Amino acid sequence: MAEPAYKRRRTNQRSPSPPTYKLDDDNDDNVELYVPVAQRRQAKLAKLTSWGNSSEQTARQQQLEQEEREDEEREEERKREKARKERTLLMEAQEVHSKKAEEDSKKTEQEKAEEVDAEILAAIASRRKLASDLELAKGVSYADSLKTSWRPPRFIAARSEEQHQRLREKYHIIVDGEDPPPPIENFTDMKVPDVLVKFLKSKRITKPTPIQLQGIPTAFAGRDMIGIAFTGSGKTLAFCLPIIMFALEEETRLPYVRGEGPVGVILCPSRELATQTYENVLTWTAAMAKDGKYPQLNTLLCIGGIAMGEQSHVLNKGLHIVVATPGRLIDMLEKRRFTFDNCKYLCMDEADRMIDLGFEDDVRNIMSFFKRQRQTLLFSATMPRKIQDFAQQSLVKPVLVNVGRAGAANLDVLQVVEYVKQEAKMVYLLECLQKTPPPVIIFSENKNEVDDIQEYLLLKGVEAVAIHGSKTQEERQYAIKSFKSGAKDVMVASGVASKGLDFNDIQHVIIFSMPKEIEDYVHQIGRTGRSGKTGIATTFVNMNTPEQTLLDLKYLLMEAGQKVPPFLQSIDDPRAAQGGSLKGCPVCGGLGHGISNCPKLEDTQRRQMASHRGGDDRGGGGY
Repeated sequence: MAEPAYKRRRTNQRSPSPPTYKLDDDNDDNVELYVPVAQRRQAKLAKLTSWGNSSEQTARQQQLEQEEREDEEREEERKREKARKERTLLMEAQEVHSKKAEEDSKKTEQEKAEEVDAEILAAIASRRKLASDLELAKGVSYADSLKTSWRPPRFIAARSEEQHQRLREKYHIIVDGEDPPPPIENFTDMKVPDVLVKFLKSKRITKPTPIQLQGIPTAFAGRDMIGIAFTGSGKTLAFCLPIIMFALEEETRLPYVRGEGPVGVILCPSRELATQTYENVLTWTAAMAKDGKYPQLNTLLCIGGIAMGEQSHVLNKGLHIVVATPGRLIDMLEKRRFTFDNCKYLCMDEADRMIDLGFEDDVRNIMSFFKRQRQTLLFSATMPRKIQDFAQQSLVKPVLVNVGRAGAANLDVLQVVEYVKQEAKMVYLLECLQKTPPPVIIFSENKNEVDDIQEYLLLKGVEAVAIHGSKTQEERQYAIKSFKSGAKDVMVASGVASKGLDFNDIQHVIIFSMPKEIEDYVHQIGRTGRSGKTGIATTFVNMNTPEQTLLDLKYLLMEAGQKVPPFLQSIDDPRAAQGGSLKGCPVCGGLGHGISNCPKLEDTQRRQMASHRGGDDRGGGGY
């Protein structure tokens, strides 16, 4: 049966009448109409006149006055509240800005610049301590330095602090820190084994350099240390000798077997510097084990670009010393090819470059593999105040050993600055090569320019090799070995060869393109004038060189007592017009600018932004 069709019906509904609102509702007692103060006063006076008794009148008068005062206070509060509601945040910001502008108008340009510098320093000073994440999370801190078995000879320990200080002043050593160990003038009194002392003498190293004179006893005593000295001053021996002695002590006490070690690790920012340090350690340990009096120590080179299988014979034995770059070291630790369970010595060569070039997180990651307190040593030729302060917060009772100003040029290098037009550089380069016999190093900041210079020199019959970050590891090793052996006369290099590398008998360094950061210039000219020898550094500058860089160069030449060419003398320092003393930059140590326009700080910020975008701008030396 079909269902009946559903019919829709319209229902007549009355629409509700619209609501009515009474605007004047006299019956609403909750509404309080506002009555002006004058009318209220008149009403109260009218009431007062109706009262008859004088005593009551006096009381009522007092009550009325009290009520009037309360009314006035309420009226004032109402006005303030109304004004507060009408006041906007924009008006308050304008008032604050006007006050600040008025205060700034009373300050000098020098005071304003100092305030800006202080704000930038405060912003970059809020860095985490250079410790492992586990130590930072648990709040682990160490109150005392590591204890070692080394003690200075009695006759040296018996000297007064005034005698120690006179000896430091004799060698221009500045020491800062709590109870620093005494300086010692010869290796024998440092208790260095005789066989190593004889070997050093055979290499014409007869007495310690200033950084070794104070730095080696400091490291032997187990103290954390910040070592600063000019290029070519013997810093490598100052931090390698202590780790060799500690490893010998551990091996003599109980020989290491497979899976044990290392005793210490040396971190370097580039593969070339790590390779050079590794070769030095091998040389010194082999010299001590030569007559059989001391055991042979096993040293591992841990860098990118080489197969670790080539060093399996080292990993199959007890491991004493590791020389590494950060990236490959982290990879080996994560794969547990060895551990830092018993490692108690950490040295960072070119430490400021390591921290500034994006390796800070890698270093902190490496520290997380340590299972106990370690002795930490930081060495560099250029360590500005910012890095020193940061390092002192991270170390345990550190001793700062400073030979000369951090970032100052080596006084054994004759610096010659010449104005050469860009198009004339190549031709003039051949003339400069005639100044001294080979070997010669030529530095350029541009990788393509490095290859162009090498090709030009080869066409002119000059035996030249090139090295920069885009070269393969085999090409870089070949370039360094052939140059060191004398097979090649000239090495054309980027900044990768300027940090710590030691080449024999380099008399001349040519800086084809002046680097923006004055620290890089100091490292580059430091490839000559090493180990007490003299050398020449010729630098090309022109209109392409930033004026700020030229100003840094001018002050560096003046500090070193070098000849300042007229075109550099004509450059005025804009800070001089502001009045006050001219201070160096605390970030890079440059004398010609402040922190607000520091090229190193700008480059660091650029690297950080690149890392946030997922890029890797650290070059090829880290892994």
